[in-house]
Amino acid sequence: MENDTGLERKFARFGEALEVRDGCVISGYASLFGAVDQGNDVVEAGAYKDSLAAIAARGGKVKMLWQHDPAQPIGIWDEVREDARGLWVKGRLLDEVAKGREAGALIEAGAIDGLSIGYRTRKATKNAKGQRLLTELELWEVSLVTFPMLPSARVSAKSDDTDLAQSLRDMAAAFEGARTDLARR
Repeated sequence: MENDTGLERKFARFGEALEVRDGCVISGYASLFGAVDQGNDVVEAGAYKDSLAAIAARGGKVKMLWQHDPAQPIGIWDEVREDARGLWVKGRLLDEVAKGREAGALIEAGAIDGLSIGYRTRKATKNAKGQRLLTELELWEVSLVTFPMLPSARVSAKSDDTDLAQSLRDMAAAFEGARTDLARR
């Protein structure tokens, strides 16, 4: 998907790779190497290397957005790196931002299950199958999205293991204990 600025986006869902921890920490793959997406594009290993190096050299960070909306940053990507499988990200949804809280709740409920990259193509070729092989990309942002373009990957959330969920259970038990004590008096 490309807009008039030349910025493109790739969507992906992630199985066991993306999870929510501590109520706001998420991690997973924002792009998988060698996978054909619905746009008939394939990201090649090493496609993000130069972009990640340039971002690091200028002391910048890849932006975390809600549904690719530059007016809605929802968190911070603390780690963005390539490995043998793809582009791996780890970051924090910001509880202080309304959309950050909403995103965490939607991921935990399973209503949002995708990540998507916003990028500009630097180098690409076509293969015999007519697929565009993306060999160098300028990464701009990684968004949480509703409809990913790479449907073969899925997202999971582990809300029962979070400190937030445990804190809420502890608070509910404390309130119940206080209510019981007051009823006895």
